[in-house]
Amino acid sequence: MTASPRAAHLAQLNVATLLHPFDDPRMAPFVEMLDPVNAAADGAPGFVWRLVEDGAADATGLRPAGEDVIVNLSVWETREALWDFAYRSGHLELMRRRREWFERHVEAHLVLWWVPAGHLPTVGEALERLADLQAHGPSPRAFTFTSSHTADEAARHVQAARPTLHRSP
Repeated sequence: MTASPRAAHLAQLNVATLLHPFDDPRMAPFVEMLDPVNAAADGAPGFVWRLVEDGAADATGLRPAGEDVIVNLSVWETREALWDFAYRSGHLELMRRRREWFERHVEAHLVLWWVPAGHLPTVGEALERLADLQAHGPSPRAFTFTSSHTADEAARHVQAARPTLHRSP
């Protein structure tokens, strides 16, 4: 994990529903791009961490959202660092070709949220944030690139959501 002086990092989860089994020849172009794209992410400015299955180079073998759904979970120092990797690197080629390999999602399939620097989100936490976005729309707790919130907004939202304890006299 890359050290950062920032108090908060940006976590992201995206899910993709496979059109074909992962070992189907039609998935081969996607599978062939995984190692180079993951290596680019690992070396990208602002990259902190990504979920990897034990003993594997990536998380494609993990299926916490269903047997035909792959997950990508990562943490970045800033929104801009994630944006630059997603839309200004070799990753963009994967996104351009995603309809060859994945179903079109009718619900949100990408969620962003702020985490304290040093915190590595669990898959359960990430899926809960995605469910929150799908159920309630964007908020400082769960948002997208187009409905982005700052780490300060997220912190204020958390403070406002905490119940206050009233003591009986």
